[in-house]
Amino acid sequence: MRLVFVGPPGAGKGTQAKVITEKWKIPQISTGDMLREAKKNGKLAPELVEKMGKGGLVPDEVVIDLIKQRTELPDAANGFLLDGFPRTVPQAEALNDLLASRGQKLNVVVALDVAKELLMERACLRRTDKRTGQIYHLKYNPPPPEADLEHRADDQEETVRNRVDVYEKMTADLLPFYEKAGLLRRVDGVGDVKEVTARVLSAIEQSK
Repeated sequence: MRLVFVGPPGAGKGTQAKVITEKWKIPQISTGDMLREAKKNGKLAPELVEKMGKGGLVPDEVVIDLIKQRTELPDAANGFLLDGFPRTVPQAEALNDLLASRGQKLNVVVALDVAKELLMERACLRRTDKRTGQIYHLKYNPPPPEADLEHRADDQEETVRNRVDVYEKMTADLLPFYEKAGLLRRVDGVGDVKEVTARVLSAIEQSK
């Protein structure tokens, strides 16, 4: 089972990915995590580290190479779930080429749909307890009175809106690309976590 999860920041990709990867016993591969790990281990060129620090994008070939190495590990023998990649058509084509070189292909691309204003509410009302690292939500999961709350920079309204806008611009051509390939399954990402999980599982099962 080789899957791609796409969706804007705050759509719930990470939450759903954990359920799916446990069910099919495949690894969740986050390009963001891989880049941070490569940076920490000194495996990224200094100019790329500087670029990341300024919020710039790492070249596609660097990311594809990381994915190539990661998907060659034994735990990915039965498949994987890519979270956060690809985001553009050239990235998707590079991924197709990588898989084709192994005689493989993607099974399904799941797109989680959530309205922008709800994404803003989900992210901007998040608060982190500085003592424990626990994340709360002022509306959906209120913190206890004793919590020492912090509003992270990532969850500030301007930052969140910018991240969502960047995502929408980057992926404008990606979803039609996968739709044309017959791989795209759009899933309503609004509702209880279990309800969304049921929709995701149904979309994947229908694609098998």
